[in-house]
Amino acid sequence: MAVKIGIVGMNGIGNLHAACYKEDELADLVAVCDVVKERADTAAAKYGVKAYYSLKDMIESEPDIEVIDVTTGGIDNGSWHFEPAMEAIGYGKHVLVEKPLCHDIREARELVAFAEKKKVYLGCNLNHYFTPPAEKGKQYIENGEIGELVYCLAKMGFNGGEANYGPAGSGKVKGHPYFHMKAFLTHPLSVMRYFCGDITHIQTFSDRPGFRRNAGDVMASINSIHLKFANGGVGYLLSQRGDAVYGLGGWWSLEMAGSKGTFCIENCVEKISYWKAAKGIPAISVQPEPEVTDYGTNDFNRTFNHRLHAFLEDVSNRVPFEELRANGRDALAVLEYTFAVIESYERGGEMVRPHPLPPLHGDPLFLK
Repeated sequence: MAVKIGIVGMNGIGNLHAACYKEDELADLVAVCDVVKERADTAAAKYGVKAYYSLKDMIESEPDIEVIDVTTGGIDNGSWHFEPAMEAIGYGKHVLVEKPLCHDIREARELVAFAEKKKVYLGCNLNHYFTPPAEKGKQYIENGEIGELVYCLAKMGFNGGEANYGPAGSGKVKGHPYFHMKAFLTHPLSVMRYFCGDITHIQTFSDRPGFRRNAGDVMASINSIHLKFANGGVGYLLSQRGDAVYGLGGWWSLEMAGSKGTFCIENCVEKISYWKAAKGIPAISVQPEPEVTDYGTNDFNRTFNHRLHAFLEDVSNRVPFEELRANGRDALAVLEYTFAVIESYERGGEMVRPHPLPPLHGDPLFLK
C-alpha cells in the first residue's frame, strides 16, 4: 500500500520532491503546506492535493498522513528544519528532512534523540549516494575488490570563476560565513562516510578569493579538508562554491583507493571506473586499463527519485530503525563533521576530533 505523505515547504526543493512522489508507486501525496499561501495554493493545484498554511492544521486535518517531508530552507539552507520536524515527530509521524539535518548542531542532536524516543523513522535527503555508480562502488567494497582503505579523495562543488560571480542578495546567504559549509558539505562528507566509515580527525584550511573579499562577501567558500577514518585510512575533500572552473572529473568526483583496487566515480551519476591491483603493475607512468561502467546519463535530479523511493521502501517494509538508509544518525554524523570543519577553521587549521555520536541502543523488536 502506498505511503501517505504531506510536504511542508513548497519552494523549489518541495516541488521537486512532490514531482518525484507523483511518479512513485509507493507514494500517495495527500497534502502540501507552506506559510506563504500562494506557494501552497500553487503547489496544491499543480499536484492535485489539498493546501494548508500551518503544519498543525495539515496533520490534524489529515490524520492518515504517515510521513511528513520537511523541505523548508532558511539561513544556510537549514534553519527552518528543526521546528517542523520536531512538531511532526511530536504527532508520531515519520519524518524526512532535507539536508542539512539542522542549522544548529545542538538542535540536530535533540532532533535525533526525540525521534528515537518517539520510535519514528527520521531520514535525511543524503541523495548523492543513491545512484547506480555508488551501488556499483559498494559492490566492489563488499566483494573484497578494494581491500584495506588507503585513501579517499573527493572533489565536490560548483563550476564558476570570477566572471560568473555575483554577490548574494538573499538574507539566507548574505552575511553568513559558513553558508557553503553548512549548506553543502553534508553531501561530500556523507558520500565519503558511506564508502569509508566514520571520520575521527578533521583539519581544515578555508578561505575566500579576492573578488569575494572586494565585494564584501564573508563566505568561506574554498574548503580544503584533511580527514582520518576510524579504520586508519586517510582522506581529502576539496569543495568550493563557484570560485573556479573545475577540470578533470567535473563538479563531482570521488576516488576510493585500497590495497586491492581503486574506483573513481565521475559526476555523481555518470560513470564509475575500477582499477585492479595486480603483480607487475609499473610504479609510475603506465596505468592499467580500468573496468568502466558508463550509465549514459548526467541527470543529477534522478538522485532525488532514488533516495525518496528508498525511504518509502524502508518505511513500507518497517525496517529496524537503525537500518533505515540515510537515517537521522547518519545525517547527524556528517553535521558533526561540518561543525568540526568550522571549529578547525576558526582555530587556524588545528586538528579537531568530531563530537561522538550517540550510542546505538538496538530495537528489542528486531535485535535478536
